[in-house]
Amino acid sequence: MKILIGGTGKMGSLIKDTAQAGGNIVTGMVDAFDLSPLDTMEIPDVLIDFSHRDNLGWIVDYAVKNHVPVVYGTTGLTEQDHNELQKLSEQVPVFYSTNFSYGVAVLNDLVRRATALLKDNYDMELVETHHNEKKDAPSGTAKTLLSIMNESGEFTPVYGRQGDVGARGKEIGVHSLRGGTEAGEHTVHYFGNNETITISHRATNRVIFVNGALKAADYLIKQSAGMYGMKDLIG
Repeated sequence: MKILIGGTGKMGSLIKDTAQAGGNIVTGMVDAFDLSPLDTMEIPDVLIDFSHRDNLGWIVDYAVKNHVPVVYGTTGLTEQDHNELQKLSEQVPVFYSTNFSYGVAVLNDLVRRATALLKDNYDMELVETHHNEKKDAPSGTAKTLLSIMNESGEFTPVYGRQGDVGARGKEIGVHSLRGGTEAGEHTVHYFGNNETITISHRATNRVIFVNGALKAADYLIKQSAGMYGMKDLIG
Protein backbone atom coordinates (compact mmCIF):
# COMPACT_ATOMS: atom_id res chain seq x y z
CA MET A 1 0.00 0.00 0.00
CA LYS A 2 0.95 3.62 -0.51
CA ILE A 3 0.29 5.29 2.84
CA LEU A 4 0.08 8.95 3.85
CA ILE A 5 0.51 9.47 7.60
CA GLY A 6 -1.18 12.28 9.49
CA GLY A 7 1.09 13.62 12.23
CA THR A 8 4.85 13.60 12.67
CA GLY A 9 5.11 12.52 16.31
CA LYS A 10 6.03 9.25 18.00
CA MET A 11 2.95 7.36 16.82
CA GLY A 12 3.35 8.60 13.26
CA SER A 13 6.98 7.51 13.25
CA LEU A 14 6.03 4.08 14.59
CA ILE A 15 3.40 3.71 11.85
CA LYS A 16 5.99 4.71 9.24
CA ASP A 17 8.65 2.26 10.46
CA THR A 18 6.20 -0.64 10.83
CA ALA A 19 4.54 0.01 7.48
CA GLN A 20 7.84 0.17 5.63
CA ALA A 21 9.11 -2.95 7.38
CA GLY A 22 6.05 -4.74 6.00
CA GLY A 23 6.81 -3.71 2.42
CA ASN A 24 4.46 -0.74 2.21
CA ILE A 25 5.37 2.69 0.79
CA VAL A 26 5.00 5.79 2.97
CA THR A 27 4.39 8.74 0.66
CA GLY A 28 4.90 11.22 3.50
CA MET A 29 4.13 12.41 7.02
CA VAL A 30 2.17 15.66 7.26
CA ASP A 31 1.10 17.82 10.18
CA ALA A 32 -1.23 20.81 10.28
CA PHE A 33 1.57 23.32 10.81
CA ASP A 34 2.97 22.62 7.31
CA LEU A 35 0.70 21.29 4.56
CA SER A 36 3.00 22.24 1.67
CA PRO A 37 4.23 18.64 1.10
CA LEU A 38 0.71 17.72 -0.03
CA ASP A 39 1.09 19.86 -3.15
CA THR A 40 3.77 17.64 -4.70
CA MET A 41 3.10 14.33 -2.96
CA GLU A 42 1.88 11.23 -4.81
CA ILE A 43 -1.74 10.45 -3.99
CA PRO A 44 -1.76 7.48 -1.59
CA ASP A 45 -4.00 4.43 -1.40
CA VAL A 46 -4.94 5.29 2.19
CA LEU A 47 -4.38 7.92 4.87
CA ILE A 48 -3.71 6.86 8.48
CA ASP A 49 -3.93 9.31 11.37
CA PHE A 50 -3.26 8.70 15.08
CA SER A 51 -2.09 12.21 15.93
CA HIS A 52 -4.32 15.02 17.25
CA ARG A 53 -7.66 16.54 16.32
CA ASP A 54 -6.00 19.66 14.82
CA ASN A 55 -5.21 17.54 11.76
CA LEU A 56 -8.82 16.54 11.10
CA GLY A 57 -9.67 19.58 8.97
CA TRP A 58 -7.03 19.08 6.30
CA ILE A 59 -7.50 15.32 6.39
CA VAL A 60 -11.18 15.67 5.52
CA ASP A 61 -10.45 18.18 2.74
CA TYR A 62 -7.64 16.07 1.27
CA ALA A 63 -9.58 12.80 1.44
CA VAL A 64 -12.63 14.29 -0.31
CA LYS A 65 -10.59 16.04 -3.00
CA ASN A 66 -8.49 12.97 -3.83
CA HIS A 67 -10.97 10.19 -2.93
CA VAL A 68 -8.60 8.67 -0.35
CA PRO A 69 -9.84 6.20 2.31
CA VAL A 70 -9.06 7.24 5.90
CA VAL A 71 -8.06 5.09 8.87
CA TYR A 72 -8.61 7.31 11.90
CA GLY A 73 -7.52 6.49 15.45
CA THR A 74 -7.19 9.91 17.08
CA THR A 75 -9.11 10.32 20.34
CA GLY A 76 -10.28 13.31 22.35
CA LEU A 77 -12.73 14.30 19.62
CA THR A 78 -15.61 16.73 20.00
CA GLU A 79 -19.16 16.04 18.86
CA GLN A 80 -18.49 18.24 15.84
CA ASP A 81 -15.39 16.17 15.00
CA HIS A 82 -17.46 12.98 15.07
CA ASN A 83 -20.01 14.62 12.79
CA GLU A 84 -17.22 15.59 10.37
CA LEU A 85 -16.02 11.97 10.24
CA GLN A 86 -19.56 10.75 9.65
CA LYS A 87 -20.03 13.22 6.78
CA LEU A 88 -16.68 12.17 5.34
CA SER A 89 -17.78 8.53 5.35
CA GLU A 90 -20.59 9.43 2.96
CA GLN A 91 -17.97 10.18 0.31
CA VAL A 92 -15.00 7.88 1.07
CA PRO A 93 -14.43 4.76 3.20
CA VAL A 94 -13.59 5.68 6.81
CA PHE A 95 -12.35 3.23 9.43
CA TYR A 96 -12.72 4.72 12.90
CA SER A 97 -11.84 3.15 16.23
CA THR A 98 -10.70 4.41 19.60
CA ASN A 99 -8.45 1.33 19.85
CA PHE A 100 -7.02 -0.81 17.05
CA SER A 101 -5.96 -3.75 19.24
CA TYR A 102 -7.62 -7.10 18.42
CA GLY A 103 -7.50 -7.89 22.14
CA VAL A 104 -9.42 -4.72 22.99
CA ALA A 105 -12.04 -5.63 20.41
CA VAL A 106 -12.49 -8.91 22.30
CA LEU A 107 -12.49 -7.00 25.61
CA ASN A 108 -15.37 -4.86 24.36
CA ASP A 109 -17.36 -7.97 23.49
CA LEU A 110 -16.65 -9.61 26.87
CA VAL A 111 -17.68 -6.46 28.74
CA ARG A 112 -20.89 -6.21 26.74
CA ARG A 113 -21.83 -9.78 27.67
CA ALA A 114 -20.77 -9.49 31.32
CA THR A 115 -22.60 -6.21 31.85
CA ALA A 116 -25.86 -7.64 30.54
CA LEU A 117 -25.62 -10.41 33.15
CA LEU A 118 -24.27 -8.43 36.12
CA LYS A 119 -25.43 -4.80 35.97
CA ASP A 120 -28.53 -5.25 38.12
CA ASN A 121 -26.71 -6.81 41.09
CA TYR A 122 -23.10 -5.65 40.83
CA ASP A 123 -21.41 -2.25 41.17
CA MET A 124 -19.35 -1.35 38.11
CA GLU A 125 -16.06 0.59 38.01
CA LEU A 126 -13.78 1.38 35.07
CA VAL A 127 -10.06 2.19 35.43
CA GLU A 128 -7.69 3.16 32.60
CA THR A 129 -3.93 3.79 32.74
CA HIS A 130 -1.70 5.49 30.16
CA HIS A 131 1.72 7.11 29.78
CA ASN A 132 2.44 10.54 31.19
CA GLU A 133 2.24 12.31 27.81
CA LYS A 134 -1.30 11.30 26.89
CA LYS A 135 -3.40 14.41 26.41
CA ASP A 136 -7.00 13.26 26.81
CA ALA A 137 -8.70 11.65 29.81
CA PRO A 138 -10.56 9.40 30.03
CA SER A 139 -9.05 7.58 27.08
CA GLY A 140 -11.07 6.96 23.95
CA THR A 141 -11.09 3.25 24.73
CA ALA A 142 -12.46 3.95 28.21
CA LYS A 143 -15.23 6.07 26.68
CA THR A 144 -16.09 3.20 24.34
CA LEU A 145 -16.20 0.75 27.26
CA LEU A 146 -18.38 3.16 29.23
CA SER A 147 -20.84 3.42 26.36
CA ILE A 148 -20.98 -0.39 26.22
CA MET A 149 -21.56 -0.63 29.98
CA ASN A 150 -24.25 2.03 29.86
CA GLU A 151 -26.05 1.27 26.60
CA SER A 152 -29.38 1.64 28.36
CA GLY A 153 -28.46 5.04 29.79
CA GLU A 154 -29.65 4.04 33.25
CA PHE A 155 -26.32 4.74 34.99
CA THR A 156 -24.64 8.05 35.79
CA PRO A 157 -20.90 8.24 35.01
CA VAL A 158 -18.84 9.53 37.97
CA TYR A 159 -15.37 10.69 37.02
CA GLY A 160 -13.29 10.13 40.15
CA ARG A 161 -14.53 10.74 43.67
CA GLN A 162 -13.58 13.30 46.28
CA GLY A 163 -14.98 14.53 49.56
CA ASP A 164 -18.18 13.32 51.21
CA VAL A 165 -19.64 11.36 48.31
CA GLY A 166 -22.27 9.52 50.37
CA ALA A 167 -23.71 6.11 49.56
CA ARG A 168 -23.19 4.81 46.07
CA GLY A 169 -26.02 5.47 43.66
CA LYS A 170 -26.82 3.96 40.26
CA GLU A 171 -23.48 4.96 38.79
CA ILE A 172 -20.35 3.81 37.00
CA GLY A 173 -17.07 5.13 38.38
CA VAL A 174 -14.49 6.11 35.75
CA HIS A 175 -10.87 6.64 36.82
CA SER A 176 -7.79 7.73 34.84
CA LEU A 177 -4.18 7.06 35.88
CA ARG A 178 -1.20 8.68 34.12
CA GLY A 179 2.47 7.81 34.51
CA GLY A 180 5.70 6.58 33.00
CA THR A 181 5.62 4.87 29.62
CA GLU A 182 2.48 2.76 30.14
CA ALA A 183 1.14 1.87 26.68
CA GLY A 184 -2.39 1.37 27.94
CA GLU A 185 -4.38 -0.69 30.42
CA HIS A 186 -8.16 -0.91 30.79
CA THR A 187 -9.88 -2.76 33.62
CA VAL A 188 -13.57 -3.22 34.36
CA HIS A 189 -14.52 -4.28 37.90
CA TYR A 190 -17.85 -5.82 38.86
CA PHE A 191 -18.23 -5.70 42.65
CA GLY A 192 -20.88 -8.04 44.09
CA ASN A 193 -21.71 -9.34 47.54
CA ASN A 194 -18.58 -11.15 48.72
CA GLU A 195 -17.16 -11.56 45.21
CA THR A 196 -15.55 -9.48 42.48
CA ILE A 197 -15.23 -10.13 38.76
CA THR A 198 -12.48 -8.29 36.87
CA ILE A 199 -11.93 -8.09 33.11
CA SER A 200 -8.70 -6.43 32.00
CA HIS A 201 -6.53 -5.77 28.96
CA ARG A 202 -2.98 -4.41 29.04
CA ALA A 203 -0.90 -3.31 26.07
CA THR A 204 2.84 -3.61 26.56
CA ASN A 205 3.84 -1.95 23.28
CA ARG A 206 1.99 0.52 21.06
CA VAL A 207 3.00 -1.46 17.98
CA ILE A 208 -0.14 -3.59 18.50
CA PHE A 209 -2.23 -0.54 17.61
CA VAL A 210 -0.13 0.10 14.51
CA ASN A 211 -0.48 -3.50 13.37
CA GLY A 212 -4.24 -3.20 13.78
CA ALA A 213 -4.29 0.05 11.83
CA LEU A 214 -2.36 -1.49 8.94
CA LYS A 215 -4.78 -4.43 8.85
CA ALA A 216 -7.63 -1.92 8.85
CA ALA A 217 -6.01 -0.02 5.97
CA ASP A 218 -5.63 -3.19 3.89
CA TYR A 219 -9.31 -3.97 4.55
CA LEU A 220 -10.52 -0.42 3.91
CA ILE A 221 -9.02 0.12 0.46
CA LYS A 222 -11.26 -2.67 -0.83
CA GLN A 223 -14.47 -1.08 0.52
CA SER A 224 -16.95 1.46 -0.79
CA ALA A 225 -17.80 4.70 1.02
CA GLY A 226 -19.11 4.18 4.55
CA MET A 227 -18.13 4.03 8.20
CA TYR A 228 -16.27 0.92 9.36
CA GLY A 229 -14.87 -0.28 12.68
CA MET A 230 -13.19 -3.17 14.49
CA LYS A 231 -16.37 -5.26 14.36
CA ASP A 232 -16.12 -5.25 10.56
CA LEU A 233 -12.43 -6.21 10.68
CA ILE A 234 -12.68 -9.13 13.09
CA GLY A 235 -15.99 -10.41 11.66
